[in-house]
Amino acid sequence: MPLHVPPAPKPALRSALAALGSPTAVSDPRTPALRTVSGPLTPELPLPVHVLDRVIARQGPPRTRLAGWRFLVRGGDRAVAAAETMLTPDGWAFSHFFEGPYVASTERALRQAEALPGTYQPRLLSVPELYMLTLWLHADTEADAAGGSPAPSDVLVPLTPAPPGIAAHRAHRVADLLPLLTLRMTPPPLMGMGTPAMGSPA
Repeated sequence: MPLHVPPAPKPALRSALAALGSPTAVSDPRTPALRTVSGPLTPELPLPVHVLDRVIARQGPPRTRLAGWRFLVRGGDRAVAAAETMLTPDGWAFSHFFEGPYVASTERALRQAEALPGTYQPRLLSVPELYMLTLWLHADTEADAAGGSPAPSDVLVPLTPAPPGIAAHRAHRVADLLPLLTLRMTPPPLMGMGTPAMGSPA
């Protein structure tokens, strides 16, 4: 089914376009692909980047916050980099370009999402404590892309590289994946707490 890609804030798009037109920004040594592509570079597929702040069960329901908007930068027939924008006191501003596995993995996950039953609003969801990034497929396609929390029926597709034990590019319902993330992020009990000490009666 087609995805309902939310429109990015116009100032965020303008800042990405301005950066692509800046020789200084494009020539950053960390993004060599931007210098080697022949032809125009265009920012496409805007995705809001949300950060998962609360996932441990005892802290209440998961809570997210909008951290920025990301554009896939297309050169020719593929995405060669991504442009990150962030919200500042003066409004949306360009942050940086980057390359690496997350770019190709995002493209692949979006193609996977188009083959799923149902219609979704695509977002990105970051779990910093696990160094994990997922494609978040929100079932409410008319929702404000800047807000909201993962609903149990939403779908998460972990991107490459995924944490050990979590398969990249496997679609999970939020209700199924969040308990696993909760387990990963819950600290183990302190020594002597929760189990009888050696030599003490059970």
